[in-house]
Amino acid sequence: MSDAEWAVVRDAMPVPGWLEGRGGQPEGYCHRQMVDAVRYLVAGGIAWRAMPADFPAWDRVYAFFRRWRDNGLTSEFHDRLRDRVRGAAGRDPEPTAGVIDAQSVKASASVPAATRGFDGGKKVNGRKRHIVVDTLGLLLAVTVTAASVTDRDAGLTLLARLHERHWRITRVWADGGYTGQLVDFTREVLRVALTVVRRSDNTSGFTVLPKRWLVERTFAWLMHSRRLARDYEARVDTSEAVIRWSMSMVMSRRLARRAR
Repeated sequence: MSDAEWAVVRDAMPVPGWLEGRGGQPEGYCHRQMVDAVRYLVAGGIAWRAMPADFPAWDRVYAFFRRWRDNGLTSEFHDRLRDRVRGAAGRDPEPTAGVIDAQSVKASASVPAATRGFDGGKKVNGRKRHIVVDTLGLLLAVTVTAASVTDRDAGLTLLARLHERHWRITRVWADGGYTGQLVDFTREVLRVALTVVRRSDNTSGFTVLPKRWLVERTFAWLMHSRRLARDYEARVDTSEAVIRWSMSMVMSRRLARRAR
C-alpha cells in the first residue's frame, strides 16, 4: 500500500481491545505489514506457505487472517470502507436498493466434497458465490455454497441475511433464476420487492441489461484477484472472507485516489 492508501485503511481498521481497555496484550507485529501480506496473497493467488520473506512468517499472517475471519473483524473492516465510499459519492451509508446474482467457479483439490457440487447450467464442478451489491456495485452480502445449490435456495438465505443487516433495502433486482416462491417470500416476509430483469427473446448476442450489469461489474472486479480465479479454500467462510478482502482493496484504492 502507498502511504495515502494506508491512511485510509488505518482509519477503517477495528480498534484492538487493549487500546480500549478491554484487556488483551498489544500485538507483536505491524498491522500495515499484516494487511499488506493478506492483500498480496489475495491479489497474487499464492499459497500461504509461499509468502515472500519480505512479509512476516506465513503462519503469523494466517493467524491474523483467521482471527479476523472468526471474530467478524473482516466484515467490520469491509463495511467501514463501504460506508466511506458511499459517503464520498454523496450517498447515504445505508442503501435502499440492491442487485443479486451468482457466479460459479471451479474448485481446487483442496476443497472438500461436502462443500462442492456440479452446476449443470454452467457445466462447472466447484462452488458458487452468491452476492448482493448496492447501486454502486459495492458488496452488501455474500454467501458461498456448493455449485449444485440453486440460485433460489441460496437467495432465500442471502436475502434474509441482507434484510437483517440492511433493513432499509426495499428493492432488489435479479435475473430469471430468482423467480417462483422466492419473489413471494421476499415480498410477504421481508417486505422487499424482488424485481426480475429479463432478457428479451428477440435479442441476440451480448446485451447490457438494466441494473443487472452492476453486479456483473462487481464480479469482474473480484476476478482481478487471482486467489478468486477459482476456489482454493477448504472452508466456505474463508472464501467469503477472501471476497471481502478483495473488495476492500477496490474500495481503499478508490478512496486513496479521491484523497489526492
